[in-house]
Amino acid sequence: MLKKIYLFAALIWTFSILFFCLATFNNLPEIAVKNADKYVHFTFHFGFVMLWFLYFDFNKQMKTRFKTIFVLFLLSFIFGVAIEIAQKLFTTSRSADVFDVAANTTGTFIASLLIVGYIFSRKEISK
Repeated sequence: MLKKIYLFAALIWTFSILFFCLATFNNLPEIAVKNADKYVHFTFHFGFVMLWFLYFDFNKQMKTRFKTIFVLFLLSFIFGVAIEIAQKLFTTSRSADVFDVAANTTGTFIASLLIVGYIFSRKEISK
């Protein structure tokens, strides 16, 4: 049951990223935080890696966990780049931004580091 919840959460998060990155929003209030959208991109991809890792992490072998992290890192990066390309090609109100890709990648990297840290801390505790 828990695995289904993780899958549902990861899918909702992934489709939410697509929606919010490709939809046009008119008359939204301005946010007075410089580069606020970069924090959003960071959070999107941080959550993407965390939620998909929770779904795929039902195999407790170390090698498999690190492979999962690596694959999720690549998927998140490719997903972020694909969204930026889609913004350039298929929307009129959005534009591709290399700094969005950097924010996506930073969120992905930090999530991956936290997961690795958690795995090692759990390994030390179980000794």
